[in-house]
Amino acid sequence: MTEKLLQFIWQFQYFNKNELHTEDGDALQIIKPGIYNSNQGPDFLEASIKVASVKLFGNIELHVNASDWLKHQHSSDKNYSNIILHVVWENDVKEYHKIELPTLTLQNRVPKILLQRYEQLMNEGNVLHCKSFLPALSNIGWISWKERLLIERLEIKSQKVLNFLEETHHHWEEVFWWMIAANFGIKVNAELFEAVAKSISINILAKHKNQIHQLEALLLGQANLLNEDFQEDYPKLLQREYLFLFKKYKLAEVNAAAHFLRMRPANFPTIRLAQLAMLIKNVSHLFSKIKEMNDVDEVRKLFNITCNDYWHYHFVFDETTNYKPKHLGEQMIDNIFINTIIPVLFAYGLHQKEQVYKDKALRWLVEIKPEENSITRSWKLLQIENKNAFDSQALIHLKNNYCQNKRCLECAVGNKILKPTS
Repeated sequence: MTEKLLQFIWQFQYFNKNELHTEDGDALQIIKPGIYNSNQGPDFLEASIKVASVKLFGNIELHVNASDWLKHQHSSDKNYSNIILHVVWENDVKEYHKIELPTLTLQNRVPKILLQRYEQLMNEGNVLHCKSFLPALSNIGWISWKERLLIERLEIKSQKVLNFLEETHHHWEEVFWWMIAANFGIKVNAELFEAVAKSISINILAKHKNQIHQLEALLLGQANLLNEDFQEDYPKLLQREYLFLFKKYKLAEVNAAAHFLRMRPANFPTIRLAQLAMLIKNVSHLFSKIKEMNDVDEVRKLFNITCNDYWHYHFVFDETTNYKPKHLGEQMIDNIFINTIIPVLFAYGLHQKEQVYKDKALRWLVEIKPEENSITRSWKLLQIENKNAFDSQALIHLKNNYCQNKRCLECAVGNKILKPTS
């Protein structure tokens, strides 16, 4: 038995409530079990019980062993001055150490099947501990749980956005620039691309938006990709432009290197930065435009970009390849929706207290293809639906934040599995 499991049992009242008595033999009636308290202090607040013929209102404290009350020195803690009931799994207190509180022992009142299933969940070798019980929830139950997971995920992601908002002195376009730059770097180069974005303000970029070679010079130069002794004319031009712009704007150096190893050429940092430069050239006030749009396809058109002609024949400088226009692919655009557009839009709605933007973010996720990765495939094998990005984001959050940390007691699936059937 753990204290968390005991709290779960009490919260949902999953025990036999017939003929309840305190350890002193007084009849006990639970009128209101209280509100679970996740902060410091008693476990359940604003409870109501009846001991013998006396009604009591106050808080309830739970312990695995009754003696934990003494070990934690609750008697001298003012936060525990209004405890009306001490709920324990086992009463191990000797008579001469008796605690002057009504005490209820639950050890012989909890269904064995609940304890067995909890043990099975905790000891399951697979990360998806509930694997043998799935799907567990009904279709409607899964939809409701996925929505709660998704909102929780977006609220967590929103915190990063709001932290950036403080850093930029409440400049949403700058925040969006930082976020989208990191996104273009994908996981491998995200940190570098974010640092590059933070080193070049959108005001500087705006001054050069009509000159694609200057935008590329700024981005590639700050990413330390223009430091070689080049043979071709184009990288030499970018190098000259960068040295001039670096001095002109007194840019801070970015002390990080771009990674190319074990990466598809389409994801090379040279290509992604060239695409990012073209996006800056094509669209001004990008976030302002996106937040006023309603249709996913309308937003997609903003990202219908191709690198300039040099990159049709290159993935890196000084190495010519066969002709291949470097479009921003559909999969990458979906990735940008999921990891930048929707989190920033949701955070904007959260910050501005405007539900319309939060609703739009959720709606757009429904309209985007699901992510296909090892996490979503493992859920799909267990007959859990993954038909859009709404589903996949929820399932990724469920695995990474609940299953991986064995938070079965806080999970709707775990709750359903542990709920006594009679």
